Amino acid sequence: MKVLVQRALNASVVVEGETIGAIDHGQMVLVGIEKGDSEADTQRLADKLLKYRMFSDDAGKMNLNVQQVGGGVLLVSQFTLAAETKKGLRPGFSSAAEPSEAERLFNDFVNKVRQQYDKVATGQFGADMKVSFTNDGPVTFMLE
Repeated sequence: MKVLVQRALNASVVVEGETIGAIDHGQMVLVGIEKGDSEADTQRLADKLLKYRMFSDDAGKMNLNVQQVGGGVLLVSQFTLAAETKKGLRPGFSSAAEPSEAERLFNDFVNKVRQQYDKVATGQFGADMKVSFTNDGPVTFMLE
């Protein structure tokens, strides 16, 4: 499981012309589910995501997490994070989880994040989503 988290000034997801998820200041999070991922992975990464200190304190150091700054969390499924890119000029996706399993684990991840924090929005699994955000910093981390 891979979670690409970006500190954002704002973020939104549009499906078929309708905004289905949006946050102001907080975390824009792309979630990739791979074969072999489990509920233990979703729990570990949900905990890490919410506790990850990527927001600046008064001294300008990254010492605060999203909950401490009252930011939102926008979770978006992103199967291309599981792409194999080391060889060739075209990505391979054999390491990505099957769609039904990926959807189940993505929903499990969303539920685990929501159990710990209430400012959570999501995209729509498997949809053609238009994702917009303003990266703050830029600050981007890959959590695995």
